[in-house]
Amino acid sequence: MQIDLSGRIALVTGSTAGIGEAAAQALASAGADVVVNGRNADRVAETAERIGGRGVTADVGTAEGTADLIRQLPEADILVNNTGVFETRPVFEIPDADWLRLYEVNVLSGVRLARHYTPRMARRGWGRVIFVSSEAGVQTPTDMVHYGMTKTAQLAVSRGMAQEVAGTGVTVNCVLPGPTMSDGVLAMFDELYPGLDPGEQERRYLAENRASASLLKRLIRPHEVASMITYVASEQASATTGRALGADGGLVPTIVP
Repeated sequence: MQIDLSGRIALVTGSTAGIGEAAAQALASAGADVVVNGRNADRVAETAERIGGRGVTADVGTAEGTADLIRQLPEADILVNNTGVFETRPVFEIPDADWLRLYEVNVLSGVRLARHYTPRMARRGWGRVIFVSSEAGVQTPTDMVHYGMTKTAQLAVSRGMAQEVAGTGVTVNCVLPGPTMSDGVLAMFDELYPGLDPGEQERRYLAENRASASLLKRLIRPHEVASMITYVASEQASATTGRALGADGGLVPTIVP
């Protein structure tokens, strides 16, 4: 299968590291005109130069930052809503401020961008909106309930938007990675298992945490999720919309997608 995204403008939020960076690279390799986004101007510029794209520095976790990004990039054919934050905390110790912060960054960032770009895609007769959700959206992690809540919300938002643009040539989907070896996860490993090398940290995490149910028996790598995102963004995925597509290594114990 040859995926060709030549002539398509692809915006990937939170794309200076991890899954977002891998998705930006994969989309650029498929020929898309990729727009890298992040909050740090130097990292945005470096990543954009490395993948042969362009950069827009803006904090899409806020309404003001999202409006700034839209001013700089009024049109896009592919929107990958990847920006997100997570933290571990006992559910009864999560203050209102943290519930609201995770909701605004993880959910409203994508809602605001999709609200702008998706109707424009529909008028042109082609478009792809992809929410990078998580398997945590379908099996809530006990130590990250507020994070899981935002990922479940993305599933509902994505399905509802897909229904709204039915028949227009625009698809809206969620990709659900499992635990992925991202910068954020590596930082979490350093807190959980200080002093151990990354390989041993991964083995300990697999043995002691919910990732032990993975059928891969390892954490996912960002490029593996990026491959799914690139497929969903392609013409070949034209019959896939309103779906939640797993890239979780079989972690979710179900035969129903």
